[in-house]
Amino acid sequence: MSQAVNSNAPLLSRNMMAVIVAQFFSAFGDNALLFATLAVLKNQLYPDWSQPILQMMFVATYILLAPFVGQMADSFAKGRVMMFANSLKLFGALVICFGFNPFLGYTLVGIGAASYSPAKYGILTEITSGERLVKANGLMESSTIAAILLGSVAGGILADWNLLAGLIVCALTYALAVVANIFIPKLRAARPGQSWKFGAMFRSFADSGLLLWRNGETRFSLLGTSMFWGAGVTLRFLLVLWVPVALGITDNKTPTTLNAMVAIGIVMGAAAAAKLVTLETVRRCMPAGILIGVMVVVFSLQTSLLNAYLVLMLIGALGGFFVVPLNALLQERGKDSVGAGNAIAVQNFGENIAMLVMLGLYTLAVRLGAPAVATGIGFGGIFAVAIAVLWWKSRK
Repeated sequence: MSQAVNSNAPLLSRNMMAVIVAQFFSAFGDNALLFATLAVLKNQLYPDWSQPILQMMFVATYILLAPFVGQMADSFAKGRVMMFANSLKLFGALVICFGFNPFLGYTLVGIGAASYSPAKYGILTEITSGERLVKANGLMESSTIAAILLGSVAGGILADWNLLAGLIVCALTYALAVVANIFIPKLRAARPGQSWKFGAMFRSFADSGLLLWRNGETRFSLLGTSMFWGAGVTLRFLLVLWVPVALGITDNKTPTTLNAMVAIGIVMGAAAAAKLVTLETVRRCMPAGILIGVMVVVFSLQTSLLNAYLVLMLIGALGGFFVVPLNALLQERGKDSVGAGNAIAVQNFGENIAMLVMLGLYTLAVRLGAPAVATGIGFGGIFAVAIAVLWWKSRK
């Protein structure tokens, strides 16, 4: 039977902790499984170009399923949608474990992840509200970043030790996420009774996107988060080329540890945003967005590994301070207009389109022979200007 939950309950309530724990294990599994699956591709002698294809198939599920997963999150109890999505991830991991096509298995995990995202963020608006919503988003982002750090390291170590054992650990991690979902009460569906016909769902998604785009606050949030995550995934690939050129280091470990510094910084920035920013003061985060671009330019000019660590941690902190309030703003305004699940689905659609576009532009720059340092400077400068224009437009 569906329950009503007091959204004024303490932040660290049982419901909130169940959501955070489920998110940690789910994100841990995603990142550990990525590195384990890459090891599978190497063991099965797939060509090198197949590795980015694996990630592209994962991202494509978010784009293709965006018109449907938001409605699913709002049509059923979100905790049960999260359980279904984690079960699908578990199934995908088992497909890889038992030696079936790794692309098929990882695509199933991507479908589960695409279904999971609107529910995991949308449920925050149902178990908390007001100023606690920003804090809840900070907890969610901190849990996610911790899972990314630990999952990435664990996936690589386990794959080197025993690949099958590593895949089994990934599957067990998803199973733990499913168990954590059991402790989330079956809340009332936010928008039950919607049509499940393909055309009607697609039109509903398009209408939701248009409604959010026409609203100044939600458009501001959609553009800001899309630019941030598009820039984040591009920076990850830029590091691989930048490290040998700027630092003269050719190992595989250094780009990974530099990425870890960004993740640690995001946790710090998310914590600061939870204390210093509310929904009413959300535009305080915009200077941090501009500074992200400025610090990417500064980073590109570094020649010392220690300085690179420090600058990337600062970039991560600015990123966490920038993106967490924007997420909370979209969830709160989206809940009142199109439903939190639909709002997050629209957000995922925009963010993943931004990732593909920015990666495409980055790939084009590399193909044209642009130096890594110059690419970083140009990328940082364009990002700073774009966020400044967004801030000016939002104030206007």
